[in-house]
Amino acid sequence: MDASRFRALRLAVPAVLLSCSLALVAGCSDSKSAAGQEDRADTTQAAAPRASSDLQDDYLKVIKDVLPSVVQIQARSDLGSGVVFDNKGHIVTNAHVVGSEKTFQVTTANNEQPLTAKLVFAYPEQDLAVIKLDSVPGGLKAAKFADSAKVQVGQIVLAMGSPLGLSSSVTQGIVSATGRTVSEGQTGGGTGATIANMIQTSAAINPGNSGGALVDLDGQVIGIPTLAATDPDLGDSAAPGIGFAIPSSMVKTVADQIVQEGRVTDSGRAALGITGRTVVDDDFQPAGVAVVEVQNGGAADKAGLEAGDIITRLGDTDITSITSLSEALASDRPGDRTKVSYTRDGTEESVDVTLGEQ
Repeated sequence: MDASRFRALRLAVPAVLLSCSLALVAGCSDSKSAAGQEDRADTTQAAAPRASSDLQDDYLKVIKDVLPSVVQIQARSDLGSGVVFDNKGHIVTNAHVVGSEKTFQVTTANNEQPLTAKLVFAYPEQDLAVIKLDSVPGGLKAAKFADSAKVQVGQIVLAMGSPLGLSSSVTQGIVSATGRTVSEGQTGGGTGATIANMIQTSAAINPGNSGGALVDLDGQVIGIPTLAATDPDLGDSAAPGIGFAIPSSMVKTVADQIVQEGRVTDSGRAALGITGRTVVDDDFQPAGVAVVEVQNGGAADKAGLEAGDIITRLGDTDITSITSLSEALASDRPGDRTKVSYTRDGTEESVDVTLGEQ
């Protein structure tokens, strides 16, 4: 929720070039052609308001259907949003919204008075959490979650949540990109998670939107808004139109496990099984990840990596920092086999590693 943990990216917007040469040729035709053009122009002008009205009707229907499933979550010192996951009172949100708190005040669309809720489980590695209402009110409506693998760039989307505490707010945009890997900061309550396959959107995402819903025009949640970008060249002020959402398929996978098991049992996130820290070279530039501790029985341990080794490459990716290592691992799956290059006592070595699970 805090802007200090957001990352800056640039969004390239393609321009469309239209040619009027055919229209100019038609304008030189006889009067019957000209009359036909006028008829077509009238038809086009009549169709434009209808198309606009149809799109507006779509917006209104989606908002009416989905907004009752989006709630406001108040922790002791933080405020965010959540999405009703089922009719039993489970609500999915971001881990950074719940922070270290265990109890919450939740305001639903149909209740002016806040309801109490308790934490079920938080999974900071994916920045997701589930809380549960102590008492389920009548009319609580679970959201529908889409298959985020089918999300397409250019889709119109609506972001719903409580930006800056303004509950039940809606903003509009498009899907700007898919498959983004984004690392959160750890300042201001951030989890420091590196999250793969995020959906980038131009819909406005502001503090308080975190944990809310990114929705398509079919009224299905395609993602959970989590991050908004900042521009370091502007003093880390907001970079308008660049926000990120955790894809709905991942949200559903994690939330289902938490609801059924009380924790995450199968994260799908690859891990080396080490504790590491970034090291710098003589010019004070990031130059690799030093292994501080090796998890007993983990992937690195089985491959023979030791404390003091400096990892410089994972597969085809150069590793210069903890963040770059996390981002490289985000594109892999547990069980994948990859090569790790490292230095030990000044000697460059490499080893094949079968990745474990985080």
